[in-house]
Amino acid sequence: MKILLLPALALAFVAQVAAATVNLNTATKDELVALNGIGPAKAQAIIDYRTQHGGFKSVEELKDVKGIGAKRFEKLKPELTVGSPPAAKGGPQAKPAKAVAVNGEIKAGK
Repeated sequence: MKILLLPALALAFVAQVAAATVNLNTATKDELVALNGIGPAKAQAIIDYRTQHGGFKSVEELKDVKGIGAKRFEKLKPELTVGSPPAAKGGPQAKPAKAVAVNGEIKAGK
């Protein structure tokens, strides 16, 4: 029985740790504040940096945020991840097709 229980506990632990990571590119202010050592002002600084720079390219880029030093970063690093930045609202816009009238007929333009 103990042999079966150990892998189940290990799997549950790994799943919990994986779910506990915070994506710097999508986290809300509340999610950032929930991190140890991050208060409302630092959370807002992270969001402002993310907005100004188009998202984080790596977790290490967090050190560029004012108030995040090497010690604080090392404590936070295991809890952080960087995924794709959120897409701009509305998404990419398709360009309308051009049409040209030739001898009274409409033909696709170039």
